[in-house]
Amino acid sequence: MLTRTLTAFVLAATPQVPAPPCTLAGPPVEARWSGTIPPASTAEAPLRVVADVPLPGSASRFDYQSLEPASGRLFISHMGAGQLVVFDVHAGRVIGNLDGFPTVTGVLAVPGEHRAYASATGDHTVVVVDDSTFEIVARVPGPRFPDGIAYAPEQRRVFVSDESGRRDFVIDATTNTVVAQIELGGEAGNTQYDAGSRCVIVAVQTATQLAVIDPATATIVRRVTLDQAVRYPHGFYIDARHRLAFISGQESGTLGVLDLRTLQLRQVLPIGGDPDVLAFDPSLGRLYVAAESGVVAVFAERDGSLVQLGWYRAPKAHSVAVDPATHRVYLPLATVSGHPVLRVLTPSDSH
Repeated sequence: MLTRTLTAFVLAATPQVPAPPCTLAGPPVEARWSGTIPPASTAEAPLRVVADVPLPGSASRFDYQSLEPASGRLFISHMGAGQLVVFDVHAGRVIGNLDGFPTVTGVLAVPGEHRAYASATGDHTVVVVDDSTFEIVARVPGPRFPDGIAYAPEQRRVFVSDESGRRDFVIDATTNTVVAQIELGGEAGNTQYDAGSRCVIVAVQTATQLAVIDPATATIVRRVTLDQAVRYPHGFYIDARHRLAFISGQESGTLGVLDLRTLQLRQVLPIGGDPDVLAFDPSLGRLYVAAESGVVAVFAERDGSLVQLGWYRAPKAHSVAVDPATHRVYLPLATVSGHPVLRVLTPSDSH
């Protein structure tokens, strides 16, 4: 008892270090573009198929994926089946097919919390799952159409895009309760955490904007209006190390490369029609942009710019994930010969 009391006293007496601030706060900015958009690549993407692994459930739509690199657990939203599929990338097999996720869209694995978070739009909840036992530990109600998910580690907060609700929901990961609702002024696209600025960024697709959120105060601290060359931003990925954001315009069928230092567009590039999910391999410097039209555009990042490498085509290939350790690329496909499969590919131009 004395040891516990002394420990409690020491913890109480230890000064709490405040979390570093979000550093992208500032006045509104317009990210203009006056350059030309190059023609789309006609090359075949440097990818070769390793396997088509059968997936459980119905031959229906998949959505987001999230990989825990250390454990090798890849969480796949099987939206049409209302299930969360767990695939072991080390063993190359399905290790779980979880029910109770009606019309599941976004998913995010957070190893630091030992949790995976999934957006169940069918019952307007965020479902919290133990990432080892795969048991559902909580259902957090509130969002009208929950979608993209991000995690701010310093505050231990989960940020969820409420697409048609035009908000970002903020969930305390320690209590699984909603602590804030942030009005965005437009429909919410994806939400991402930027480790470089320690800010949360959400695409406000109907306003063609990015809203920068301070995760500590759960308030919008800046808006970046994108040029119409990147119209209706939905999916995006932040390369925090190189201070770049890759933003897909759903209506324009383009990819904007935003410099997060200057908040100006450095490039606008062609991608497949109706783009959705992006994945990035940091060690290889390779970006994958998947589109509803069945195109995965592949780019190489070189000296702060993207170089087109080619397009890979597969039916309804709008979701993509990549394992940075093996460089393998994962495409869940709703139907191949009438059955859902996880197509596993590997770069054909690197060893």
